[in-house]
Amino acid sequence: MTVGAIVVRDRELMLQGPVGSLDNYIQAVSAVPILAAEEEFALATRLRKHDDIEAAQHLVLSHLRFVVHIARSYSGYGLQLADLIQEGNVGLMKAVRRFDPDVGVRLVSFAVHWIRAEIHEYVLRNWRLVKVATTKAQRKLFFNLRKAKSHLGWLTADETEAVAKDLGVKPQEVTEMERRLSGHDISFDPDPGDDETYAPVAYLPSSDSDPAELVESADWAGHAHDELELALDDLDDRSRSIVARRWLTEDKSTLHALAAEYQVSAERIRQIEANAIAKLRKHMTADAS
Repeated sequence: MTVGAIVVRDRELMLQGPVGSLDNYIQAVSAVPILAAEEEFALATRLRKHDDIEAAQHLVLSHLRFVVHIARSYSGYGLQLADLIQEGNVGLMKAVRRFDPDVGVRLVSFAVHWIRAEIHEYVLRNWRLVKVATTKAQRKLFFNLRKAKSHLGWLTADETEAVAKDLGVKPQEVTEMERRLSGHDISFDPDPGDDETYAPVAYLPSSDSDPAELVESADWAGHAHDELELALDDLDDRSRSIVARRWLTEDKSTLHALAAEYQVSAERIRQIEANAIAKLRKHMTADAS
């Protein structure tokens, strides 16, 4: 997650060193005073007319508590609250940049849509190995139907029709999303001790049974592994460690955990990760060509 400790002194907002834990962060953002309408209007006007970064910082910090509140409502998806908050903070910053104080609404009313949009995207990317919602209608169904099924169970025909009408989709789409939500990820080739008797490896035909293709595939995989090792060696120690712990281990580290360890913001960790992956991709692409 973002962020250094937030200190309030004579209504001035400052960031100091890493917070150290999620609880401390939540306590810190909760201590930041909520802006009065007049203060919010003045700060937003300064940002819009003069691109005042300090004003933007005040607006963001005073609304971080609302991001925490919204992120907690998505805790049922099995994702780290720290990462949900981080994504919500990205949405808040986008909202602050686009906020027009002359429209006559408060920033929190405008920002809630941007905050939820970023969290929605994060949930859809990380809830399952295989995406369950790709179209606009499916995304609407994913969040609304999952909430409804928490107390309805399997939908009857009448309930399916009612949900479809309420959300403006076809009944068939409601039924398809219900099936997707009730399913779970299955390992293609499970360990012998697993109970997944009907895993896909047991009944799907092999598309690479040709020995020559198997040898070629093995050679390519070995070469790709060697090239990846070389590409990783070209990274600095911090970047290599962040990529490895975010992508190359089973027990993956969160942005918040890495930010606390390196004493930087989670956004900085995200930037380092993105830059490192871009370098790896460039190296691998250059080798392939």
